[in-house]
Formats: sequence, structure tokens, C-alpha cells
Amino acid sequence: MRKLKVQEAESGLRADVFVAGQLTGFSRSLISKLFTAGEVSLDGNRLKPGNKLKTGQVVVVDDARLHETPPEVKLPVIYEDENVVVINKPAGVLTHSKGGFNNEATVASFVADKLDGSIPQSNKAGIVHRLDRATSGVIICARNEATQKLLQKQFAQRRTKKIYLAVAEGVLSEQQLIIDAPIARNPKKPQSFTTTLDGKLATTSLTQLSTLVLVNKSKKKIVCTMVELKPTTGRTHQLRVHLRHIGHPVVGDSVYGAKLQDWPQMLLHAASLELTLPGGDRRIFTAPVPGYFP
Repeated sequence: MRKLKVQEAESGLRADVFVAGQLTGFSRSLISKLFTAGEVSLDGNRLKPGNKLKTGQVVVVDDARLHETPPEVKLPVIYEDENVVVINKPAGVLTHSKGGFNNEATVASFVADKLDGSIPQSNKAGIVHRLDRATSGVIICARNEATQKLLQKQFAQRRTKKIYLAVAEGVLSEQQLIIDAPIARNPKKPQSFTTTLDGKLATTSLTQLSTLVLVNKSKKKIVCTMVELKPTTGRTHQLRVHLRHIGHPVVGDSVYGAKLQDWPQMLLHAASLELTLPGGDRRIFTAPVPGYFP
């Protein structure tokens, strides 16, 4: 519990600005979570972020959540040097915590002890790109701020090359195709995305690899196709949305309407990532397909 007295020079400040200035080392978004959770008060009353403060007032902040540490997790490291950590993320592990308070083991919490201190502390420190919880495979993290900016710029400018493997329901009519369908948040289900003409540009190259038959818990046989996916863009849920768009959702993807929703694991894997490391070394990192893939 922290008691923060408003000085004359701080009179008139918004409460969130004042608290953020007192609790250094934490991001503004993280501080805002304290207000949302009702952990910031004045004279026993809950403070709102926009409340203006006066000289002499004492703001009480319960900052215990800021210091909570997630449980330890050991993740398989593919490569590590003084600038980066490349991980083979298992399915089920979040890239970073969804909320401001980091109470779940994530990729971000795993690399937290490997950061050099130049990256501002947050639940996303060191994170350059992300994989969905149910997606396995290659993910790279930065150990310092300069590397983080360098890698983020490569992703933003589409100078990275990513290859995914997925098992899609059904048999595709074409051996190869380009899925060019803009993506936007689904207004009917805000936690998901959909293809729409006024969405953001999204392009995926697809190649069929093999056909196989899966049997669900009800003993129903579903013909499926192993596909290789190369996204040109990096929209949230892009590959899952694009496969749903062409009528062949990823096996086990309950969000985007797969028939095999009762499959024990979504079959989407980030198989390789090519990019340039600090110093100019162009590298390709790969991760083997998990054992639960057919």
C-alpha cells in the first residue's frame, strides 16, 4: 500500500498522470489497470483516472498487483545470444498476459530475467511479435530495447518470412492459391476477426502438402488437408480467418467454426521464421511439428 501526497507543483494533474509519475518503471497501461480494479482511492473513495488532484491530498494506491510474479515456466530455447531469445512455444502458452497484471506464466514472463533493463517494464517487455495461445512454434524475443525496435521494424516492413503448417478440414480444389482477403474485428464477436472489404490488407499463400483422414471423439471420419501457409501480412488470427474464409477452417479451431472442435488441440504450427539479427546476420529458425500433429 502506497500513500502519495500531492505537492503544489502537481496540483491540477489527472490522477492517472500523477500516479504514473510516482510509480516509475511501470507502463501507463499497467497503471490504468489499478484504476479499473479500484486500487486507487482518495479519502476512502475510488478515484477515476481523469479526476483532478489538489495540493495536500493523499492518494492511496494498493500496488500489490504490480509486484505479483507469475509461476515459473521452462520453455524450449532454439537459439539465444546477447540480443535475442528464440523459443519453440508450446501450444497453450500465452505470448504475453492479456491484462495488465501478469499472473500467468507466458513467453514474456519466461524471458523477463533475460532482459538487460533497457526495455521499459511491462507485461509485453521483450515481445516482438505474437502467436495465439493454441498455436505452437517459433517465436523470437528481444533482450534489449535496440534489438526490440530493430525486429519490430522488420515485422512492420514485412522483411521477415514466416512459414506455418496447418491441418485444414476438407479437400482443397487447388494445389496452390493466394488468399487475398482484408481482415477486421468482428463487430458481432469483438474477440474474433472476420474478412470484410473495408478491413486491413491481408494476404496468405497456401500450398497443399498431403491429404489425410481424422476421426473425432464421435468416431466420425473427416477428410483433411495438411497445408503450408506463408503470410505476407501479420494480422491477428490471419491464418485462421483466411482458412475459414475459403471454407476449410483449421482442425480444432472452435472460434472459427471447425467441425472438429472436439479435437484435443488446434493444428496450427509456426514452423519457421527468417529475419535479420543485429549485426546483419540473416537467419532461419525452425521448430519441429509437435507430436500431436497427425
